[in-house]
Amino acid sequence: MKKPSVLMFYGSPRRGGNSDLLGDFFLSGAEEAGATVERVRLYKRDIGPCIECGGCDTTGECVLEDDMVSIYPMIQQADIVVVSSPIFFYNITSRTQALVERSQALWVRKYVLKKRATEGKARQGVFLSVGATKGRLLFDGVKRVLRYFFDALDADFVAGLFIRGVEKRAEIKSHPYALERARQLGHALVTGQGLSSLEDVWLPGKK
Repeated sequence: MKKPSVLMFYGSPRRGGNSDLLGDFFLSGAEEAGATVERVRLYKRDIGPCIECGGCDTTGECVLEDDMVSIYPMIQQADIVVVSSPIFFYNITSRTQALVERSQALWVRKYVLKKRATEGKARQGVFLSVGATKGRLLFDGVKRVLRYFFDALDADFVAGLFIRGVEKRAEIKSHPYALERARQLGHALVTGQGLSSLEDVWLPGKK
C-alpha cells in the first residue's frame, strides 16, 4: 500500500518559531504513522503574488516564472497539504498569502477547465496557526481564506489547530498540550483515525 504523502508549507519568516514548531510536531506524528513528508519554507522561496493577468485562463498554468513552478507539482502529488502560519494583523503572513493567491491557476483548472487534480478523491487540508492576542475572532477570517485555498487544491479542509496568546519565539513550548495535539493530529490523519476525539482541534462545522 502506498504511504500517504504530506506536504508542509511553513509560512513564518521566523524559523524555529511557534507555528514552525506546530508544523514540526505535526510532521513527527505523520512520519511515525508511516507517511512520507516534504517541507517548503515559503520565506526561502521566491514567490510573488498573483497579478491577475489572466494567463492561466485557458491552460490552468500560471505564466509567472518563479519558485511556484516547482511547487505546483508538489501540491498535485500530495495526499495531505498542511499550512502553518502565525497571525499578523488578523491575517496570514504575506508569503503565505502569495501562495494562496497563486492557487488561482489551480482554481481555473478545477472549475473552468474541469480538470480534477485528484480524479474525484479530494486530498486533505490542515491549517496550523498561532496568534499573540486572545481575541475571539482571531482566526475567523483566515479559516475562510484557507477553506477556499484548499478547495482550489481539490482538498477538503478537514482540521485546524489554533493557539491564542503565544508570541515570543518558541513560547509555545510552555503550552505542551498544543505540540502534543499537533503530533496526534498528524498521526491520526495518516492512519485514518477519527478526529472528533482530539480535544482542542478545530473541525468543519465548529465555530
